[in-house]
Amino acid sequence: MQQIIDQLTAQAGAALAAAGDRQSLAAFWQEYLSRNGKVAGLMKELRNVAPEERPAAGKIINECKARLTADYEAAAARIEAAELARRNAAEAVDITLPAKRRALGGLHPITLVKNQIIDVFAGMGFEVYEGPEIEDDDHNFTRLNVPRNHPARDMQDTFYVTDDLLLRTQTSPGQIRTMDAEKPPIKVLVPGRVFRSDSDATHSPMFHQMEGLVVDKGITLCDLQGMLDKLVQALFDESAHTRLRPSYFPFTEPSVEVDVSCCECGGKGCPLCKGTGWIEVLGGGVVNRKVLENCGIDPDVYSGIAFGIGIERIAMLKYGINNIGLLFENDLRFLRQFQE
Repeated sequence: MQQIIDQLTAQAGAALAAAGDRQSLAAFWQEYLSRNGKVAGLMKELRNVAPEERPAAGKIINECKARLTADYEAAAARIEAAELARRNAAEAVDITLPAKRRALGGLHPITLVKNQIIDVFAGMGFEVYEGPEIEDDDHNFTRLNVPRNHPARDMQDTFYVTDDLLLRTQTSPGQIRTMDAEKPPIKVLVPGRVFRSDSDATHSPMFHQMEGLVVDKGITLCDLQGMLDKLVQALFDESAHTRLRPSYFPFTEPSVEVDVSCCECGGKGCPLCKGTGWIEVLGGGVVNRKVLENCGIDPDVYSGIAFGIGIERIAMLKYGINNIGLLFENDLRFLRQFQE
């Protein structure tokens, strides 16, 4: 029995010395130390040993098993340390190498212009309200004094969801919702996306507007032009100024188109302004009496001014963009030009 144990110990030692990874170590355990391994097999051989010699033989077998188990654990620790060293070497970082540069993002030009407009009017005490993009006909047209036969209501100009629901064509419904919820004095901006069935180099089916509304006692067109002069000076140049031209909108009376002195030539005349020195930027006017009455505000006590700014139009003028599609294509070569 001692000779058999010595032979097994020598074989096991050689196998353990040759084990260089977890797989060969697992194979060693399975062959020698598992329930069906060779060491367990020695215990079965005890039945062939004389009864008086079995206690001594069993002791020798247990000592053999304990020694091989200790050798196995030492080999396992050695292999684990070697694998850890190899992993650390493979994952080592050369701190002398230059770091990877990650490009920083920036705000979209539409967002930049929107924030600039909000900053100007926030300094005048305006609040910001954002209404729903899916509006009902009542808020989008009827209560804004838009007649039933007005072309803006036509299917070819407006995206209808149902007979009464539509994608809002302007942010002006925010005026109605604000006047329904608040009593004068009111100063509010209504930014957001609007939708119209129109598409070319300067128009998009989806674009952004900024609606402005002031309702208080004694409000006149002079207040409108004064505020807009401050706006264009902040957006373009300190020498920029506006002029008002008569126009027509159902929700304002009188209504005006607002021009700004050309930011390219300073009003002298150039191809951008078609030699006139002026560029149309927005529309506005004094809030129509019927609109105030539709919101429960007495037009004999209060008056108001309202204006609507196309944010894409301002961005195109401010940054010299000649195609509105560039603002929606997400071309990084274009967008990186606006990182601050």
